[in-house]
Amino acid sequence: MNAPRPLFPNVRSAVRLIAACGVGALLSGCIGNPLVDAKVDPASPVAADVARLTRTNRDYPSFSDIPKSPQDLRPVAAYGREADAIKLAGDKLVRETGPETWTLQNTEAFAARARRDSGPDIQPPQPGEAEAFARELRERATPPPPR
Repeated sequence: MNAPRPLFPNVRSAVRLIAACGVGALLSGCIGNPLVDAKVDPASPVAADVARLTRTNRDYPSFSDIPKSPQDLRPVAAYGREADAIKLAGDKLVRETGPETWTLQNTEAFAARARRDSGPDIQPPQPGEAEAFARELRERATPPPPR
């Protein structure tokens, strides 16, 4: 059996939202500045700095204090042209190095030259050689003197 749907399903959440906003508005009246009547101890080592930094007759910056924009910058359109040139160079590089632009030819000659340039082939050590080397090291080793 299907339960009937309410006619206005969002009314409950809207009422909660309005109630939360009302409570928030009422509580916002409790907010104040607790530092308005705060006093600094004159014996404090920072008292002079606090008094100097919190004085009210202070000069504030004005719009005329904003520095002029630099004149030696290139125009905004030049940035776009440079970006387009870089994109075109990238596209050209992709076209020139794509898989269809090269083939593997003469690979045997290349591999033979690489083997020749790498030097003589070194044979892997035989198991008996490793054991003989380890035995020789054990015989040469001297234990530390006793204390």
